[in-house]
Amino acid sequence: MPIPSKREATYQDVLEAPDHVVAEILDGQLELSPRPSGKHGRPATRLTVALGGFDGDGEDSDGPGGWYFLFEPELHFGRQIVVPDVAAWQRTRLPDDIDGPFTQVAPDWACEVSSPSTASRDRIVKMRIYHEAGVHWVWIVDPDARSIEVFERDDTAWRRVAAVEGIDVVRLPPFGALALKLAGLWR
Repeated sequence: MPIPSKREATYQDVLEAPDHVVAEILDGQLELSPRPSGKHGRPATRLTVALGGFDGDGEDSDGPGGWYFLFEPELHFGRQIVVPDVAAWQRTRLPDDIDGPFTQVAPDWACEVSSPSTASRDRIVKMRIYHEAGVHWVWIVDPDARSIEVFERDDTAWRRVAAVEGIDVVRLPPFGALALKLAGLWR
């Protein structure tokens, strides 16, 4: 007797997902994750605030500007639908705000705040999807280990270009103009 195959998920499945979960379609399968807890959501929020000087055109911010940041954007890459914790586009590539519930324009930078329930999906499946879509930088933030890993895309793979942990003050690409205080992320 043949084994029934799983049906491929559709965008309608994402739309019908409960509000208390993050719905993604990864390799044709609907993946539902709980919304981040404070322990995992706060580092994403604090990181966005810390990088805030990059958000804007440089005239309306306290930093160099040039970037457009979004918290939990819905990204459509063909049949893949991913929702990073934070993403950013250089303003030269995305000059106007995203007008709609999702975008098909790959961000230049994506950040995943890993938890025990999402770590392998973030590192294996989502990083492969980000690479295929052309995302240039990915940060993996681990609040339990108090660490950040920085990956840069090349033509065939990701290269880990930085790994930091603890409470140091660091400069990480592509936002190296900012001295990032790690202690502020973990409090």
